[in-house]
Amino acid sequence: MSRHVGTLNVFFDGQFWTGVFENTNDGKLSVCKVIFGAEPKDCEIYEFILKNYHKLKFSPEIEISEKMTAKNPKRIQREAKKQLQTVGIGTKSQQALKLQHEQMKTERRIISRERNEAEKRRIYEMKQSKRKEKHKGH
Repeated sequence: MSRHVGTLNVFFDGQFWTGVFENTNDGKLSVCKVIFGAEPKDCEIYEFILKNYHKLKFSPEIEISEKMTAKNPKRIQREAKKQLQTVGIGTKSQQALKLQHEQMKTERRIISRERNEAEKRRIYEMKQSKRKEKHKGH
């Protein structure tokens, strides 16, 4: 049976209000970080989810281990309270965001390398054509 869970954690990171979308699907976690800027209201967050959720770029999926055990309701309540008090991103989320960051960095490097090589090739061809033009006048 497929199990799909999505959560959104909104917190103040010292400069901006940030939201972290966590998607868990069959024991795999993918994450997306969104910067809201000013403190968003519940209705603004809901509107953002409705309009922009399909545009979000999630990180590659990483494996997580899930424990399926029945929990005491008081324990669940304590964990919910603890989750509300903690500031920041969970460690699995951090790993997923780091993986996404590394992937984007390698893509940027590849693109900039290709751009630089194309520019060098263009300059080389311009120099070659100038040389040929100088020799044509004889």
